[in-house]
Amino acid sequence: MKKKFILKKNERPSLISAVLNWLLVCLFIIAAFWLSLHTIQATLDFTFVADFRIRLLKGFGMTLLLSLASFFTSLLIGVLSALGQGSRLQPLRCLCTLYVAFIRGTPLIMQIYLFFYIIGTAWGIHNRFLAGVLILSVFEGAYVSEIIRGSLLSIDSSQLEAARAVGFTPVQTIRNVILPQLAARTLPALTGQLASIIKDSSLLSMIAVIELTQTIREITATNFRLFEGYFFLGILYLCLTLPVSLASKALERRFYYEN
Repeated sequence: MKKKFILKKNERPSLISAVLNWLLVCLFIIAAFWLSLHTIQATLDFTFVADFRIRLLKGFGMTLLLSLASFFTSLLIGVLSALGQGSRLQPLRCLCTLYVAFIRGTPLIMQIYLFFYIIGTAWGIHNRFLAGVLILSVFEGAYVSEIIRGSLLSIDSSQLEAARAVGFTPVQTIRNVILPQLAARTLPALTGQLASIIKDSSLLSMIAVIELTQTIREITATNFRLFEGYFFLGILYLCLTLPVSLASKALERRFYYEN
């Protein structure tokens, strides 16, 4: 029985052991949550889900669309920023370095207000969906930039010298040497970044983008089911982020290598 709960070094758990341990953990969490509700004498009523299912589906779709659009736009920004930080043009290098430092060093909620109410107003960006995509893309692009830059720096220069030695052109070197290794190093981290974008999109409710969080805020303002609303909100976000997290772990195993 002891073997089902304690693993030896580098030992993988059996299927029965894994299921048993996960079941125990889930039961413990459910019991703790139920005890907390019992202590504050709260009861949960999720009947509102059926009443507002159309609005919830629209909010869910908006969050998904926002996240995907922001992810692909942040990839473009991240690639350009990573290349800019390695540029021989000093002003461009300084600009990209300052961009990454500023975005990573300040909270997203401040950037939302800054870009939407000041920069967005100055440049006539009044569409909240477009503004939300741009804000998320600029924010996540700084993190994508560091992922790509770190991956590029991790490629051994001797491989580039070997490519030149066998007569590869610069295009062939990029296609056959750099891109395959860059994909192996960045795909797991970029997939994980998508999960971060999905969660960060909830802050766009601050500028009234009608995504999941804003939808729940509006619903709970009418039915006063605050606990149920935000608990269900967490479940919906898990439905989006858990598959992405599992895909990220699968990619890590697929591209795992040792120097």
